[in-house]
Amino acid sequence: MKAKVKSSHKASVVRKLGIVGGLGSLAGGDLFYKLIKSRAVLEDQGRYHFLFEQHPFKDVLLPLDQGASMTSRKFYVFQVCKSFEESGFDAVMLPCFASHTFRAEIEEELGIPVLDMMAALTRYVSQTVLPRTTLGVIASDFVRHCGLFEQHFGQHFQIVYPDPEAQAGLMEAMYGVNGIKDGHLEGMPLEAVYQACLSLQAQGATLILPGMTELSLVCADLQRRGITVLDINEIYADFATLDQQQPRRPPFKLGIVGGVGPAATVDFMAKVVANTPAGKDQDHIKMVVEQNPQIPDRTANLLRDETDPTMAMYATCKRLESAGANAIAIPCNTAHAFVERIQAHLRVPIVNMLSETVEWIVHKYGSGKAIGLLATSGTVQSQVYHQAARHAGLQLLTPGVDYQAMVMDVIYGPRGIKAGFTQGLCREQLLLAAEHLCELGAGVLILGCTELPLVLAHCEAFDINGHTVALVDPTMILALKCVALAQKAQLCGSKACPR
Repeated sequence: MKAKVKSSHKASVVRKLGIVGGLGSLAGGDLFYKLIKSRAVLEDQGRYHFLFEQHPFKDVLLPLDQGASMTSRKFYVFQVCKSFEESGFDAVMLPCFASHTFRAEIEEELGIPVLDMMAALTRYVSQTVLPRTTLGVIASDFVRHCGLFEQHFGQHFQIVYPDPEAQAGLMEAMYGVNGIKDGHLEGMPLEAVYQACLSLQAQGATLILPGMTELSLVCADLQRRGITVLDINEIYADFATLDQQQPRRPPFKLGIVGGVGPAATVDFMAKVVANTPAGKDQDHIKMVVEQNPQIPDRTANLLRDETDPTMAMYATCKRLESAGANAIAIPCNTAHAFVERIQAHLRVPIVNMLSETVEWIVHKYGSGKAIGLLATSGTVQSQVYHQAARHAGLQLLTPGVDYQAMVMDVIYGPRGIKAGFTQGLCREQLLLAAEHLCELGAGVLILGCTELPLVLAHCEAFDINGHTVALVDPTMILALKCVALAQKAQLCGSKACPR
């Protein structure tokens, strides 16, 4: 079931709020109604767009007793919240106290905030009630057992609950046959809630806090009987329209176009992990990887006009974008010949491994050294490294024809790296091609295919038959750049990827 209200009036900034229904249909509908009639919305109807979304939830009728399982509830809430995020909503409202025991867990996996109903209640109480006041709480056995109200109010207020008999009557009134949750708002259910309130007053409670959203359905009746009880749906609705709501700042997430090639992807991820300063698992960078070896061969396209990989690369990038990636890494040098045509159609940046590598070389060694390039013939022919080198003022050297054929055999040959070899013939051939570039005058060698660092590692001083040369691994440089971006995003609290 879906319900939507959108004003046709114009407004400078539209605030889109999604409401998770289905956990208590009547209480959720009551919140929706109170949002629509709140003062802020009536005064500027063009500013707000609300969507109340309710799907079948199999455990909706189960009473929230002390041992109730939250697993299916968590998954349901996450799925509805995720649909709001994917539809471009600014925030989610969750009218269910039991669900607020895991609200932070859900929000951690989203890119938009789940507005904190307990924060709304805390804000209201702190503005209207003096500290040390005794507060009574009408809540389910589950919420009581979780200590939700102690976490938010226990430091400054005395908290009391109904006595055992009144609590049992309250649970039956809410969740039993013909209870308030089913729409029976008068008679015995209302009387049981009233008796629970009297139990709280007998313990010295001067204000009664709601720990069940269904309490809003009978709040006016209780108030007419002289019970000082708060309407959580009204308070939550007002809270949602406050201008000071802070945007959600989710952790930085790195998207990786994998499978180009498969082993190089794993190597790149290992370098990201190894270079991330972390004291525990949770300090590491979120990564979402699509290992897609079916992306057509980049070199085959550039050299022989075989299948264009652009569409497959673009589709992979869009899926990473949809998964919440703040930046995209492609651990494949040759694939960067296609990056420029893809980037214009993405909302998030592709971290350019080639330009980052050239900039790193200039910073580390200056612009005076001759640079040798060991790469696929496709990368060499595409001139992508040449363009980056010229922009930085570097001289780029590439192997002669026979040596370039040797490099291709190192990568694609029957005993090459893509066939699973990293020792023997492929290593000997790679060292010969590297020595050839050293003889041409190269003092720095770029391992310009992501398979090559599986044979020769990043090294500042490597000896090749008397030639001392620096080996630069672009995969390592890309990993270091991605780690730096994640650290910068964490420092500035920015959702967008720093460029």
